[in-house]
Amino acid sequence: MPTTMDTTSRATILAVDDSPDNLWLLSGLLKDKYRVKITSSGEKALQIIQGGLFPDLILLDVMMPGLSGHDVCRQLKASPVTRDIPIIFLTAMVSTDDEKKGLEMGAADFIAKPINPAIVLARVATQLQAKAGADFLRNQNQFLETEVQRRTRELAAIQDVTILAMASLAETRDNETGNHIRRTQHYVRVLANALKEHPRFHAQLDNHVIDMLYKSAPLHDIGKVGIPDRILLKPGRFEPHEFEIMKTHTTLGRDAIQHAEDALGMPVEFLSYAKEIAYGHQEKWDGSGYPQGLAGEAIPLSARIMAVADVYDALISRRVYKEGMPHDKAVDIMRAGRGSHFDPDILDSFLALLPEFQRIAQQFADSDADMAEKEKSLEVAKGDGRFLV
Repeated sequence: MPTTMDTTSRATILAVDDSPDNLWLLSGLLKDKYRVKITSSGEKALQIIQGGLFPDLILLDVMMPGLSGHDVCRQLKASPVTRDIPIIFLTAMVSTDDEKKGLEMGAADFIAKPINPAIVLARVATQLQAKAGADFLRNQNQFLETEVQRRTRELAAIQDVTILAMASLAETRDNETGNHIRRTQHYVRVLANALKEHPRFHAQLDNHVIDMLYKSAPLHDIGKVGIPDRILLKPGRFEPHEFEIMKTHTTLGRDAIQHAEDALGMPVEFLSYAKEIAYGHQEKWDGSGYPQGLAGEAIPLSARIMAVADVYDALISRRVYKEGMPHDKAVDIMRAGRGSHFDPDILDSFLALLPEFQRIAQQFADSDADMAEKEKSLEVAKGDGRFLV
């Protein structure tokens, strides 16, 4: 709240009374200890405050021509800028009902007329001390709130960078590029945003959950770190026993994330989604996927969304062992998997979002330099014998 009060100057008091004698008395009484501003009407008092003077306390006559003290109090208490300025009513109306009415509208205290100088000085000092304490606590709370927000943003940024670093580390051992992470992240968010309006999914998806899915999506293949290079980097088709080993990346990923959560000693919301995605994104709607052979609604929604994003990107993306598939051909394959590989409603939403998926694919397309670096990495892997692990 704006205020004129600081630690190096005297407090400012605005005295408002239609009696010149009362103003003269108040000014003479207070001027040695405080800065005093006086005015003879409620209208002028509001003009002074609206002009930029925010007193530390207001002594306010109740019975005045035009705007009464009650009218002025109501207006000041209705504004967030002035509501914390303490108001002491000066009044000859000292009945219990009058006092109750004033306190209910926000007055801090009453001083009965005729004015007793000792009472005025004591009650002004009391209210200024109370205001100083309230201002200190308010400033401290504002500082703490700002600091909490800053730390929260900082922790979120560190968390995001750590996630991307972990995911990128996994990608360096794979035949995919780092842009796969970005593309699938954005596919997931676009798809989830569309699905939150669908009657089947709106109870499970809101903006917060979608943020968690976006944050956790890069960890979908983190388990590939544990797959031997001779299998992970194999350019041709897997032998049956090799594919069994490759399928364990889902379990390895889930267990790695669970281990991190256990080490932290507390559940972390986005890691719960990350575990679902890592463990379940290779499941298929008809139950023919892995690792558990789940079917239909038994597959977590997060994993079903990730499956669409991941398969589409795998089809259209160039790898060191294959060229990327044309968008239309990839879509035909995806469409053929409706109800077998993919949740039908999620696949339908994907088909309705094809222009957006294409835009994301173009925005985060792999460059020739990306692929050249991957090819170089694979050649190094072959040359130093890591394919024999």
